[in-house]
Amino acid sequence: MTLKSLVSMPQARPGHCANCGSALPEPPPRFCSACGQETSLKPPSLLEFLQQFGGAYISTEGALWRTLWRLLLLPGQLTLEYFAGRRRHFVLPLRLYLTISVLALVAIRFSGVLDVEGKPENLIRFDTPRPTETFFEWGTHRAGLKEGEFYCEQLPAKLCERVQRRIKMDPEATAGLVRELPERFISNLGSAMFVMLPFFAFWLKLVYVDKRRRYTEHLVFALHLHAFWFAMALLLVSGVKPLVIGAAAAINVYPLIALHRVYRTRWWSTLLRAFVLLVAYTSTLSIGLAFVLLWAFFS
Repeated sequence: MTLKSLVSMPQARPGHCANCGSALPEPPPRFCSACGQETSLKPPSLLEFLQQFGGAYISTEGALWRTLWRLLLLPGQLTLEYFAGRRRHFVLPLRLYLTISVLALVAIRFSGVLDVEGKPENLIRFDTPRPTETFFEWGTHRAGLKEGEFYCEQLPAKLCERVQRRIKMDPEATAGLVRELPERFISNLGSAMFVMLPFFAFWLKLVYVDKRRRYTEHLVFALHLHAFWFAMALLLVSGVKPLVIGAAAAINVYPLIALHRVYRTRWWSTLLRAFVLLVAYTSTLSIGLAFVLLWAFFS
């Protein structure tokens, strides 16, 4: 096959589908019965282009609305539908998670909730009463200068070296980095949360080892649950008090109901396993977010 044949544009034969070449009956139908493409082709108008862009995802078969209904109001139901093989009429777990998480992160970025100008202690604390007492602290992760001696706790050696170099910077430059920290933190948060998903599924696998489910089944549940949490994040940053209160309550109650319905355990067992899962995942998440914060500041 020559390069010329590869780049040449095939010409559709009259009475045949331009996509697959199948013969069309007379009068030609609106769509080809072999491949489903439209038989009457013309450059789309702007409105038609927008309909093509969002129509299949939002309205053609109502897949998005059916998915959101089950995700937001029926805890665990979307996962159960997936396990039962009913997947054609719902948004797939990974696509759903990516869509909602991107929207939530964009909303968080522009909402100003992580604006730390003038109040950096919300994310990272810098005490600078004297040049010899500057320190960084995030939970048990600490680094700084105390009485002229550098110290670094609960951090890898290479990262300690970077901290030591950065922490001796001019205070004005440090303040500028703190002002930029929210945007840099959010820029890396999406990737970090995506990396955290396999860990959540791993903890699910251990907590529900007696259910003998495959790891990928736990990953599906993790995608749905995290998509819900990101959806609640959208409500939390809305500033509408009833929505904020409802979202805060749902974040705590929804996972319990979802776990109970999907894994079919007694309530006492669900509560116990949920507690173990909470402790394990919170520890993993805190470490992950700490490194995101450190990377955002010291990179």
